[in-house]
Amino acid sequence: TRDVSDVGHVPGRPLVLRPRVCMLINRAADSIPINARRSRLERVLRVEWLGQTAASLCWIGSVFAYGITSTGDWLQLCAASAWLLANTSAIMTSAED
Repeated sequence: TRDVSDVGHVPGRPLVLRPRVCMLINRAADSIPINARRSRLERVLRVEWLGQTAASLCWIGSVFAYGITSTGDWLQLCAASAWLLANTSAIMTSAED
């Protein structure tokens, strides 16, 4: 019988996987063009994005400051969080999308 802790153990597996994982990580970083990285930073520094993000964070903060006592408060928190998530995801997408 086999020991349960030994299930899935393959001798030498870390030696095989590590170079492959590093290769995948390096390719993922190389697949994002430098222009896209710069454009993300440029979009983050735009007044429109900063203003909307600050407004959504203030909205979230106000929900917690006044307390969550009703269903409407939860809806306000969900709306503010969705707004923040939309602003964040807008930065992650490329300009071509």
